[in-house]
Amino acid sequence: MSVFCLRSTAAVMLWCLGLACAPAVLAQQAAPPTAAAAAAREAGTDGRQGTFKAVQGDVTVVRGNVRTAALVAGGVQATDRIVTGPKSAASLTLRDGTVLSVGPDSVMDLSTFDFNATTQEGNVLVGLLRGSLRMATGLIAKVKPEQVKVTTPTTVIGVRGTDFIVEENP
Repeated sequence: MSVFCLRSTAAVMLWCLGLACAPAVLAQQAAPPTAAAAAAREAGTDGRQGTFKAVQGDVTVVRGNVRTAALVAGGVQATDRIVTGPKSAASLTLRDGTVLSVGPDSVMDLSTFDFNATTQEGNVLVGLLRGSLRMATGLIAKVKPEQVKVTTPTTVIGVRGTDFIVEENP
């Protein structure tokens, strides 16, 4: 069963289990000589599309067949799976300023993330397979909200620039 709900800021902050959920401050960069060079530089040499801001308890990043423990300041790449254990949670910020807070006992896929810092256009597709997720949208949703989607096994949610919580309980 999927549940989609909007909650007040106070309720959302309680749900975050004390994790810092403040939006990221984006750094300004000089105009790149080519689009490919800009994409490589923006993603960082490690392909980073986001950064863990808070990790509590047992949080694992699954990248291909490799499982590693999530660390504060650690990178997140497009196609990474984030798995949290019971009484665990994580908060991460994507390059466009989108904040994802993954609740306890959850499995979330960052299925697609593309962002052009110059045009502020891109795509975000997040799959919540189990558990709960809070999303505070960033620049992509402000420019083209139809490019931001959250899916669960039974639901596709189109986002129109907001702050919301999704729960998936199979």
